[in-house]
Amino acid sequence: MTDETPVLVTRDGPVVRAVLNRPHRRNAMSQALVEALDLLLAELKTDTTARVLVLSGAGGHFCAGLDLTEVGAVETREQKLERQHLRNQRTGARFNAIAELPQVVIAAVEGAAYAGGLGFVASADICLASADARFSAPEVRRGLVPAQILPWLVRRMGRSEAARLCLQGHVMDAEEAARTGLVHQVLPDAAALERAVAATVGDILQGAPGALAETKALLAALGPVATPAYAEAGARSFARRAADPEAEEGIASFKARRKPSWMLS
Repeated sequence: MTDETPVLVTRDGPVVRAVLNRPHRRNAMSQALVEALDLLLAELKTDTTARVLVLSGAGGHFCAGLDLTEVGAVETREQKLERQHLRNQRTGARFNAIAELPQVVIAAVEGAAYAGGLGFVASADICLASADARFSAPEVRRGLVPAQILPWLVRRMGRSEAARLCLQGHVMDAEEAARTGLVHQVLPDAAALERAVAATVGDILQGAPGALAETKALLAALGPVATPAYAEAGARSFARRAADPEAEEGIASFKARRKPSWMLS
C-alpha cells in the first residue's frame, strides 16, 4: 500500500475539504501526510476566498495519531532526540496553524481519533462525530507523552477532563466525548454526520466573510493555548521519552499486541 496522495484536497467554491488518506494505517500521521497538510495550511492562511475547511479521514477513521513505525526507527539516541524534538515542535506549530486559520475549521470524525488526532479535533473550531467515533490519548501506554495535544485538550475539555483522558489512557466513546466538551455534536452514522457537516457549512456561509475572519482573529487574540516556553518544553519532553527504553518497549509491545514489561511485574 502506497501513500502517493496522503491528503486529498477538494474545493467547492468557498468550502475546502481535506481528507487524511492513509486508510491502511487508520490515517496515522506519516512525514508525508503532515508535510502535505502543512502545505495546505500555509496556502489557506492567505486565501481570502476560502471560508470553511472540513477535515476528515478516509476509510472510516479520522486519525490514529503519530505513525509509530517512524517513531521507532533504528537510529542513535542522539539522532532520535534531535529528530523527535523537531517533529514535536512542528506538531505544536501545526495545531496553532489550524486554530489561527481565517477559515472556520470543522473536524468530522468517524472511528479512531487518537493521540495526535486529538490535536486536530481540539484545535478545530467545531467537531462533529458519528456515534462510532472513539477518542484516546494512549501516549503513556506507549512510553511517550501527549506533549503538544495537552494544552488543546485543556482548552476544549477543561483541565480535569483532559488530565483524566491523558493519564488514564482509556478509549472514550462519542457520547462521553460530547459530555466532556471535546465534541460538539454526535450523529448516529456516517450519512447523518455528512448531513450535519453540510448543515453546519450552510450556517457558516450565512456569515459575512470578513466578519467570520475577524471573529477568528479575535478568538486568536484571546491568547495562546500555551506559552512558547511550554511548546519548547513539550518538544524536549517528547524527544526524551521517544529516545527512552520505555518508548522502545511500549512501541514494540503495541506492534506485537502484547502487554509492555511494566505491566508484567
